Amino acid sequence: MMEENNIFRHNWDKFFKNGKTVILPIDHGTVIPVPELNNPGQLIENVSPFVDGFVVNFGLARAFSEQLEGKGICFRTDVYKPSFKSNPDHGSYRSYTAEDALSVGSNAVMNMCYTNHQSEDRIYRECASLVSECIDLELPVIIESLPFGIGKPNDYTLENISFAVRMAAELGADVIKTAFPIDASINDFRKIIDSSFVPVVVLGGAAMGDDKALLKMVKMSMDSGSSGIAVGRNVWQHENPTLMAKSLHAIVHDDASLDQALGILEEPKGK
Repeated sequence: MMEENNIFRHNWDKFFKNGKTVILPIDHGTVIPVPELNNPGQLIENVSPFVDGFVVNFGLARAFSEQLEGKGICFRTDVYKPSFKSNPDHGSYRSYTAEDALSVGSNAVMNMCYTNHQSEDRIYRECASLVSECIDLELPVIIESLPFGIGKPNDYTLENISFAVRMAAELGADVIKTAFPIDASINDFRKIIDSSFVPVVVLGGAAMGDDKALLKMVKMSMDSGSSGIAVGRNVWQHENPTLMAKSLHAIVHDDASLDQALGILEEPKGK
């Protein structure tokens, strides 16, 4: 992380506690149907004790500013959408500015970066221009860097993720959000993280429907040296989002074991 002044540090500390973070993306309303997010204000209140920050779009940030108060607000500056039926895949489009982020009290911004995508030339320029905007405004930039596009886990190989992480770092990201490679061991992923000169946080992807598999992946990510997680659907599509958030918090901030994290999910509802 570059040397920063008090404003940058204030924004950074909204997310990172002792160098670790649990971020909950709730920015999916432009991408997929989200019936589980019909009451985002209540969700934010329920999981806030176990979440350091949220990823939000402009409308949600403005509508639920009261519930978001005190938490890190990461403002998504692009609109990303998977290809649909015969619609071509254009990747993501930068839609907002860093100034827009500040207008809703944001502490960071996030934008997609699809490496090896057919629109990568435009996407790279959009990410670079966002980094440039945020320098003087002292907003941390989180680049979500994934090979080829969103929702392509078969392409999230060790080689492809390694390149995606390095590309985002070279573009000037303060933090990189990426996927745990499908074919990686802890040592494999540690090499990727060690070669990145900025912190890496790991996303959750589509809801797994398998608590043990999710928590194992998060535990492996943290044991590899990740600085945290940005897990969305696997929390708010879970039957008990609060306990899932609490389990993830325990792994990230308390170094809980897999068994300890699974035990939290067995707690009485609402505890």
